[in-house]
Amino acid sequence: MNEVIDMQEKNQMSTSSNRTVMHILYGMHTVAWASAGTLAVIALIVNYIARSDETDGLFREHHGYMIRTFWWTVLWCFVTAPLYFLLYFPGAMAWSIILFWYLYRCIKGWLRFSNDRMPQ
Repeated sequence: MNEVIDMQEKNQMSTSSNRTVMHILYGMHTVAWASAGTLAVIALIVNYIARSDETDGLFREHHGYMIRTFWWTVLWCFVTAPLYFLLYFPGAMAWSIILFWYLYRCIKGWLRFSNDRMPQ
């Protein structure tokens, strides 16, 4: 009987630890703009590592959500880079829109995770 209780406590501690890691990752992605993307790259690496070991579907989906958000942002920055380098204003506008979209996705995902909901 004690073994069952110990396993339940261990699972609860593991889930609590995973929740903390997920909140830290969302936070790193959200403030990545202040580090010129360095925090996003670090968080991305942790997302890939944590997703591969994750058994809970909610956590796995949120890791995937952050990974997709990162790579779509990189793609759109790459596609709009010529605008930025050739014509400063249109490029700056495009990158501002991309930044706000990235922040929107991070905040939306973080709020959904906090409410134990799947990302959309």
